[in-house]
Amino acid sequence: QVQLVESGGGLVQAGGSLRLSCVASRSIFSINAMGWYRQAPGKQRELVATITKGGNTNYADSVKGRFFISRDNAKNTVYLQMNSLKVEDTAVYYCAAIPRTHSWGQGTQVTVSS
Repeated sequence: QVQLVESGGGLVQAGGSLRLSCVASRSIFSINAMGWYRQAPGKQRELVATITKGGNTNYADSVKGRFFISRDNAKNTVYLQMNSLKVEDTAVYYCAAIPRTHSWGQGTQVTVSS
């Protein structure tokens, strides 16, 4: 099964930006869709962005217009560009293949301060 390693999180002030990366242990070319999820303390994990093999994207309403997902098949990497960050974006962010047939990675912590 593919293994995914997320990175790029950190502490940022509200209004700032971060770019998350998700590197796969093997080619993602054949994976139909990839997604970024997040889980805030005390809340369920939620899907925030998806990208298909063909490059079609979809976003949760809460991040639409601020977050942008992309994939670089040559680098086996999926990115999440996060702009205009809000305190409520604070969470651990995970990437996954859709449908997920692998274990979750360790995620990357994003903390947005006011």
